[in-house]
Formats: sequence, structure tokens, C-alpha cells
Amino acid sequence: MKNNADIIWLESTDSTNSEAARRISDIDKLSVISAKTQTKGRGQRGNVWKSEGGRNLTFSIVIKPGTGGMPEIAARDQFIICELITLALKDCLASCGISARIKWPNDIYVGDKKICGILIENTLKGELVGASIIGVGLNVNQTEFPEDLPNPTSMKIEGGREYDVEKVLEDLFGRFCKYLDMAADDGGREELRDLYLADLYRKDEWHNYDLPLEERRFRGMIRGISGIGNLLVEDEDGRRFEYGFKEIGYVL
Repeated sequence: MKNNADIIWLESTDSTNSEAARRISDIDKLSVISAKTQTKGRGQRGNVWKSEGGRNLTFSIVIKPGTGGMPEIAARDQFIICELITLALKDCLASCGISARIKWPNDIYVGDKKICGILIENTLKGELVGASIIGVGLNVNQTEFPEDLPNPTSMKIEGGREYDVEKVLEDLFGRFCKYLDMAADDGGREELRDLYLADLYRKDEWHNYDLPLEERRFRGMIRGISGIGNLLVEDEDGRRFEYGFKEIGYVL
């Protein structure tokens, strides 16, 4: 899909995902809303996304699958949206000389440090995804972070220079559109899954993980993801288990 969508730049908003939701009926099938400052940025698990105004990228991509030539996405296949945005981010960072990996389901890590968080909010229409709001917080030029953030990093820290945030977003969005084209057929979707797995953080490595519902910790090895995007982890006895979001936690 050609990158012909306008990027809407805002000085400030509460949350670009919230702003996109308010505008969802009026904006195009492929749109981007970016804010220099977010006053109530939202992260996964109900967390607040903290970002220094004007130094980073906080934006939302809106897609409306099945409209205007855009491929349909079945509700059961909605994990593909995670694959589209994480692969685009990884490639964008690589073009800036920063080697990153995808921490399941959709964080971006450099080494053991978090450079980007993603919050995806989908609206379903029956068995299809009607619209998806993909919120992204990418640390670009910020070098000092609140003490309560355990492991942050940024493009400037990793790359050793300042970056033009507008150019970074334009490059990233072009890469997202390229991957979106691949979602149009089964072969492309299989390739997206393979690319995602190839850069999955901690895959085929032994590490400790927490199981909050069972209140225990175990040693395991990530082996991949299921058809619907759940994490597949093998324990030391060779047993393989499947975990959904919030059912397993990384020990960093």
C-alpha cells in the first residue's frame, strides 16, 4: 500500500490513541496522528506512558481493514497487527544503526532495555477487525528518564546522536505500509510470522519467568507463538505451555 496518508501533527493531546478514537469516524482508512506532547499517554496493562515533550515520538496509526483496497483481517488473526508494527519499528531502528528485537507481544528492546512501547486497540465487526488504533511511544532524543522506569533507553543513547523525529516517523510509516501489503495473502502472512519469530527477544534461550495467576516462578525457553499469537514456552522438563497476555511475566 502506498504511503499517501497525511500525518496529523498536534502540539498536545491527552493520548494519541484517545484522539484517534474520537476522530475514528472521520479519518481515512490509513491515518496517522502524532503529538509533540501527551498529557495522559497510555501504555500496556493500564500503565501511564511517560515521555519528554518534543524529544520523542508519540503517535497512533489507524487502519480500517477491508476498506479502500486494504486487506481484511479476521478477528482470530488480529495478532498480525502486532507483527506489522513491530517489524516496521525494528527495520526503522536498523536503518539508524540500532539493532533491536521484539519482546512479545509488542515491545521493542535494545539488549535488555526498552526503547519502544505499543498499545493496540482493535474494534471488531463480527468475525473481522473493523478498525485498529496502533499507539506507539518511541524514545528518540530523550536521555534522562524517571527513576521508576526500570530499563529505558532511546535512539540517541544507542545511536550517539540526535534524530529528526518527523523524518523518523515518515520512514517508519513507509515501512509499515510495506508490511501491510504483505498481509493481503497467505504467503505474505506466513512470511510476516517468520520475520517476527526471527527477531523474537529471548527465543531459544533459558530465562526465568513469572506466572502471576499461579504465584510462582519457573525457568523456561521461548519456542515461538501459537496461531493466535500466544507465547509458547518450554520448561526444563521438556513440557510446552501456551500463555496469553498477562498470564506470564518476564524476569529482567
